[in-house]
Amino acid sequence: MNSKDRLEHLQKLRAEARLGGGQVRIDKQHAKGCMTARERIDLLLDPGTFEEFDMFKTHRCRDFGMDKQVYPGDGVVTGHGQVDGRTVYVFAQDFTVLGGSLSETFAEKICKIMDLAMKNGAPVIGLNDSGGARIQEGIESLAGYSEIFQRNVMASGVVPQISAIFGPCAGGAVYSPALTDFVIMVQKQSYMFLTGPKVVKSVTHEDVNEETLGGAAMHASRSGVVDYPATSGADAVDYIRRLLSFLPQNNMVDPPVVASADPGHRRTPALNGIIPENPNAPYDMKEVILQTVDSHDFFEVKQNFAPNLIVGFARYDGTSVGIVANQPSHLSGVLDIDSSVKGARFVRFCDCFNIPVVTFVDVPGFLPGTAQEYGGVIRNGAKILYAFAEATVPKVTVITRKAYGGAYCVMSSKHLRGDINYAWPTAEIAVMGAKGAVGVLYGREAAKQEDPAAFLAQKEKEYQETVANPYVAAQRGYIDDIIDPADTRVRIVRALSLLRHKRDTNPMKKHGNIPL
Repeated sequence: MNSKDRLEHLQKLRAEARLGGGQVRIDKQHAKGCMTARERIDLLLDPGTFEEFDMFKTHRCRDFGMDKQVYPGDGVVTGHGQVDGRTVYVFAQDFTVLGGSLSETFAEKICKIMDLAMKNGAPVIGLNDSGGARIQEGIESLAGYSEIFQRNVMASGVVPQISAIFGPCAGGAVYSPALTDFVIMVQKQSYMFLTGPKVVKSVTHEDVNEETLGGAAMHASRSGVVDYPATSGADAVDYIRRLLSFLPQNNMVDPPVVASADPGHRRTPALNGIIPENPNAPYDMKEVILQTVDSHDFFEVKQNFAPNLIVGFARYDGTSVGIVANQPSHLSGVLDIDSSVKGARFVRFCDCFNIPVVTFVDVPGFLPGTAQEYGGVIRNGAKILYAFAEATVPKVTVITRKAYGGAYCVMSSKHLRGDINYAWPTAEIAVMGAKGAVGVLYGREAAKQEDPAAFLAQKEKEYQETVANPYVAAQRGYIDDIIDPADTRVRIVRALSLLRHKRDTNPMKKHGNIPL
């Protein structure tokens, strides 16, 4: 065979590998409205940047007729490329090859790029579309999953890890995405669960379909597993690309800074009238965020889960930040089990990757009730406290209205190493609201008065003027300044600039024991 023949032979093998499970199965994938693994990679990466590894790798199983079902690449496409000019490592499971089932060699391919990502300090993106472990291989496939899980854990906090689910993801296969930093699913096309509807029916006698049990909408709103329920495969890929734009390549570098057309000295006079006169009336904290961030551009994460707390990414004067904010328009912005876990995980991600955290506070406390107490609101509420206290990144806090009790402490207060803490003149910082406090302090005395209601109203006013305002906290240095709401963006930009070279450390230890 001469050089020309060898080259033609190579091109033939490459063409065969690119077909995966064959054109018939590719057509079936398209008929379902789904892209192939390679189409997803092409959409994700900058054109012409994908470099593939292990295109010709095949499985080693010879049992159960597997010797007659050998496909180049063995059901997963792996390699590296660029997103907006920055290197990423990627694997895409190919459902056209044996349902995307994971074999020993399939796992080896994924492990190889994860190892390379760790060594070279670049994000790992997994595009999942798999029927799970390859049954014919038994323990080898289970070992393969475990090898991937181990690398997910080792990579955690070292390089960003993003998972997108484009089809089935069941059994042990769900744990790799669950160990990554962000999970995206496609509505009506993908599902995730440990045990499927048939097993659920046989064990618990519940009738449930795949969508209800593990669809994107459920995981985005109820379980909190999913950060974004994409409307299509293309939407999922767009979300990944945008998410990456806020993130650093690894834990040793700072997040990207981009040129901003929005001046850092821009004032926000619309915020002067956003707090209602009625202290119990709601308003939309997202409007506060949008008014203050660069170009009114806020990239929200987990929007449908625990909406009483808002988390997401934005920029101030071109610098990436993570934003955590109570949402008074949902459950009055209280903290509960779900919002505490949501906030804690987000803050810890930001701290892993050197992303400053800006916190907007309007929180009346923790949600009361037996459901919360029985569900462990103490243990779960401690998670967000732990996350803020542990974080060493720059932390800027703005209290817009209520900051009551333990919830004040938890929301990046000065006492949890908050770097710069501001308050609006409308801030109310106290153990509890004026009405509740006066009831405790003067309830018995009020009963002896001719007009108990008038007496309590007067005491409420006194409490408000004496305690439930930002000035007492400012006198003690717990608030660095009380600011004009219109200057909020300006002051945050200045604070972040001041903290750009901040260095803080935690005591030497193997790791802490967060209250899981």
